[in-house]
Amino acid sequence: MKDRIVSIMLAAPLLVGTAQAEGYLAQKVERLPVLELGLGNAGYGVSQKDYNLQTGKGYVLKLKSTGAKECAWTAPEFSNFIWLRKVEVNKVEIKASHVYEIEMEREGEAELFFVPIRPGEYPWSCTGLAEKGMAGRFIVK
Repeated sequence: MKDRIVSIMLAAPLLVGTAQAEGYLAQKVERLPVLELGLGNAGYGVSQKDYNLQTGKGYVLKLKSTGAKECAWTAPEFSNFIWLRKVEVNKVEIKASHVYEIEMEREGEAELFFVPIRPGEYPWSCTGLAEKGMAGRFIVK
């Protein structure tokens, strides 16, 4: 019995080595077009509505608010189906497993570094302003 335990312990590092994924998923990220919020005369415009993404690929999305309208940016379903590597705000890295909301009361920007892990269509919006045009979707294949 003791010999079996020793054999298993010696083989364990070999088994772990073969189970690892190849490459680092977020090493070569693709920068998506900046999502500018608060464009146009009324301040309800956005620079892009839809983003086409692939599962297993690393991305960076910069959210940039003009400050014309307050925006509490959310993408709740999308947030559940990505691996969030980090969020950067003013040269500060925030490491978290999930982002519920990014609130921009004034002009500012934040960058999300992530990898989509589940296909689907996921809406994003500024809370309460979707009907005014401050909304879009992530389309993950």
